[in-house]
Amino acid sequence: MSKSLEEVFGEASAHIIEPTTFVRAVLSGRRRNMQTDCERIDLRPVSIKGTVQLQLSHSDGRATTTKNIEPDLFTVSELLNSGYAHILVEHIDGSLSIRITKSGEAQVHYESKEFKQSLDHDKKKARLLDSSDPFLLEVGIADHKGSIKPSKNDKYLQVEEFLRLLVPTLEAAISAGQIHKPTDAKPLTIVDLGCGHAYLTFATHQYLRAIGIPVQVTGIDVRTSSRDRNNKIAQNLGISETINFRAEEIASTTAQTADVAIALHACDTATDDAIAWAVSAQSKLMLIAPCCHHDIQRQMNESPEPWGALTKFGLMKERLGDLLTDSLRAQLLRIAGYRVEVIEFIGGEHTPRNMMIRAVKTDAKAEAIDIQRYRDICAQWGITPALEKKLPRLNIG
Repeated sequence: MSKSLEEVFGEASAHIIEPTTFVRAVLSGRRRNMQTDCERIDLRPVSIKGTVQLQLSHSDGRATTTKNIEPDLFTVSELLNSGYAHILVEHIDGSLSIRITKSGEAQVHYESKEFKQSLDHDKKKARLLDSSDPFLLEVGIADHKGSIKPSKNDKYLQVEEFLRLLVPTLEAAISAGQIHKPTDAKPLTIVDLGCGHAYLTFATHQYLRAIGIPVQVTGIDVRTSSRDRNNKIAQNLGISETINFRAEEIASTTAQTADVAIALHACDTATDDAIAWAVSAQSKLMLIAPCCHHDIQRQMNESPEPWGALTKFGLMKERLGDLLTDSLRAQLLRIAGYRVEVIEFIGGEHTPRNMMIRAVKTDAKAEAIDIQRYRDICAQWGITPALEKKLPRLNIG
């Protein structure tokens, strides 16, 4: 249903400032030709000294900040008009979902459903994965008592934070029509490239199914031992029909297509293999967390001035090589028609490899300035990224 922005924002504001019925609101995505101060805003009512206020949590992709604001119409209207493309408002009798199109029109969807309001001020961060889920025991993250093993806590938190990034990005892509709405007949297809012990593969499968998203998941890893172990776990869990594993190189996998491609810590140019496969497979969403970055570092033999003042220090040269690698990967994805963000997906205390490339396929035509910047950086440093060689159709050279 199409309505004017003024009309739908007025309706959404009325729900948000109503203290007895408002449940929560989520603002995400970015409207065309507009910038937002935060990646996402969450609103919910809280009771403070007998007065209902709005708890506003906003994320810049790295950290989340929370504050309380008065539920007045002017403040809420300002938030709704601050450039977000996707707005979800839930109240006790239902919800309205607003998607603002590229042309500036508001597409509105209503759902009749009961939601429960909570005014608790101190709200613990809910875990997405129940520590007693059988798959966590099978993959070795939890013990037989259903408790997370201390040695696996960092891995558990990495998986949790990955899901917190995946789900809203996926929902926004589905809402925008960039990914089809999954059904039992046509489930969401996901390929995990370089899945290893498949912590993330199983977690993604189990959580998406738990929230009602039909999926078909494939894990790719070169080791036959990983394939056999993971397929055995799938059999033990009774989910072999919707998740499977193959022992293949990423660059030569027999997997053909996927709506979503994920790769967590594929080493060095294996990350480039994963990105190249996803581009070739026309994947609509990529979530890629790179690992070591030796390819570009090996090519940085001479540094253009004045960068020699930095690269004479080995540690700083190594870190600059990391940044160059992922910056050029992001640039190549823009040229390939993706909207790209580079974010920190978990704190550095859990893993030093905490950078993530998040890309959504929009098929936007590459801008000349993006191509020229890519060429200039490569020429100045005398480097040719492995990913460029794996994407010959882009014709960048």
